[in-house]
Amino acid sequence: MNAQRREIINAYIQNKGEVKLKELEKLFPEVSTMTLRRDLNYLESKGQIVRVRGGAKSINLFSSLKEDMYNLRAMENVDAKMKIAKKALAFVERGRSYFIDSGTTTMCLAKVLPDEDLSILTSGPNIALEIIKNNNPSVTLVGGQLSRNNLSASGANSLSFIKDINVDIAFMATSGFSLEYGFTCGDYNECELKKAIIRKARKVILLMDVSKIDKNMPFTFATLKDIDVLICDKPLPEDIAQAAERYGVEVK
Repeated sequence: MNAQRREIINAYIQNKGEVKLKELEKLFPEVSTMTLRRDLNYLESKGQIVRVRGGAKSINLFSSLKEDMYNLRAMENVDAKMKIAKKALAFVERGRSYFIDSGTTTMCLAKVLPDEDLSILTSGPNIALEIIKNNNPSVTLVGGQLSRNNLSASGANSLSFIKDINVDIAFMATSGFSLEYGFTCGDYNECELKKAIIRKARKVILLMDVSKIDKNMPFTFATLKDIDVLICDKPLPEDIAQAAERYGVEVK
């Protein structure tokens, strides 16, 4: 009965795009509010919906929320981002576990990933939806609070979620970089998730187009000493290249 009810609730949300808990209470008057909340939590854990205040929304609705800021970033330096993504494919092997960070450059990586046996964890719902178009990769979506700015899930729940998950290779994105402040982003919760992933990963690969250099955001999640590989679209400035070499960072 639970499975059938959840299937009906999911179909209802996917059809409407969103639902209020009060609507579900009217649809299922014999079911307690607490049980309906558990149903929504279950559907969210399966990556089908996102809980919001007073109800839930379809994950597909979030993936189609073409926010102005996200869209503008997605349209910037597309050739550079695709060049970086294709370079990153050299580090992708079947049968391994990966974390793919949220971001427009990592979205390009999601688009070019091979349809192979890959175990992928991501904080980006739109990235998960892109990868799941293939038949062979398994995709796990990090739970947490969803940022409208960059379509990234983070927060206390996300840190708890990844606690027992293993990561071979982490493909990380950044909003800015400088030798003084390192790799930076604009959201504290996202910063904490990035730090946690970097600590867990056996190899950390940072994807960055050179337009991010000398742009500093409020929160530092890593420095050159914390990463193993830096993939860029163009040669780095001499001072940064020398610093990368000093810390043993492989530059591609």
